[in-house]
Amino acid sequence: MIKFPVPLVGFAAYSGTGKTTLLRKIIPLLVKKGIRVGMVKHTHHNIDVDHPGKDSYELRKSGTAQIVLASPKRTTLIVEHAEREDSELHLALDLLQTDSLDLVLVEGFKHEDIPKIELHRKEMERPFIYPKDPNIIAIVVNEDCKLNYAEHLTRLNFDQPETVADFIETKILKKT
Repeated sequence: MIKFPVPLVGFAAYSGTGKTTLLRKIIPLLVKKGIRVGMVKHTHHNIDVDHPGKDSYELRKSGTAQIVLASPKRTTLIVEHAEREDSELHLALDLLQTDSLDLVLVEGFKHEDIPKIELHRKEMERPFIYPKDPNIIAIVVNEDCKLNYAEHLTRLNFDQPETVADFIETKILKKT
């Protein structure tokens, strides 16, 4: 299990299952409870937050390994790294300022060794992740589907994001 100073919980599912949609519903619920939430999202796409013609873009393209863009409203760090097979969760986690967080949600990175909530939609006709991943602690489904050998998993519903937020608060943050 990955060691990290702030509780982590991942959301694991196949593409198109609704990870981001569900997260967009539960994050405001967690924030309303006073929980300071950080987020790491996996993507297979190239990321470019600055654009040609902007000073930051030109400075980055000139060869900087890292550049921080700071404004009164937000700060962003861009780190250039050599081409590799896939992104690594521990490198992304290292960038977070944990002293201002209570919880980190991780979208994707389904093969990482962290506690995870699986999202499953029967109509997608994809296999469950939980039988092969002992880190799955709950499963979010959109209808009554059979979970073979999954008595240990808490079953949650896509249509009840407040129960997902409550599960995270009680099971991950250990709040009552």
